[in-house]
Amino acid sequence: MKKVAYLFILSLTLFLIPILNVAIIRADEIPEPVVVKEYEEDVTGDGIKERINLYGTPLASDSNFYKDIYVVIKSQHNQTWKIHFDGGYHPEIDILDFTHNGVNDLLFKRKTGEGEDSYVYALHTIQGSEVNKVKLPNQQVSGQFIDGFQAELSLVPNSDPVILDLNNKAEEYSHLDIFDNEGHLLKNKSLIINPISSMESVLISKSKGYGLKSYQPIHGAHDEDELGFIETTWYHENDKWIILQTDWQSAD
Repeated sequence: MKKVAYLFILSLTLFLIPILNVAIIRADEIPEPVVVKEYEEDVTGDGIKERINLYGTPLASDSNFYKDIYVVIKSQHNQTWKIHFDGGYHPEIDILDFTHNGVNDLLFKRKTGEGEDSYVYALHTIQGSEVNKVKLPNQQVSGQFIDGFQAELSLVPNSDPVILDLNNKAEEYSHLDIFDNEGHLLKNKSLIINPISSMESVLISKSKGYGLKSYQPIHGAHDEDELGFIETTWYHENDKWIILQTDWQSAD
């Protein structure tokens, strides 16, 4: 009986050793947060630069995707702030005074996909001992197909729409029963208004400081039907974003 028990324990031990080794290896392979970028800028308005480290936890050792992204800000007065963001690719921070209160803000961005040109943004500012999130600009755009193989796109409410000539897509739109062969609209159909896909800082003037320029893609009948994008310059004033200029840029 003792021999049987001994053989059972020995067999169980030999069976478990490889499993335990694999578990230990996998635990060792779990990625730790790494410093993605380092910055030194004054983001509190006291005239002294803070140390700003952008961290990310890679999904895997060979992955460019960070599943956990956060920034740690440390002042020379032993104050620390921490801001968390959603996961993504190639995170960066642009540090400028976008809100024009005399204090640099932190504009965070991350790519939504490895091979994509679409980004997600978040804007934060430090006021006293608190980190506050600042709402980013959002443009109210509408568009629809109209007679004559055309579409109208309203960039700003209560203004004349931009008329898009879509004759180069007449065959496709006729096949999709949006127009007949003569260009008469067969059904009401809206354009696909995508969210703002990317933004960049832009110097408005030396006296006014910095604003943002946004790019918002517009599609026609489906997601692969790229018509162009709206390019808009924004300026933050009196706690809100105002449009300085907005233009339509055709994909053709």
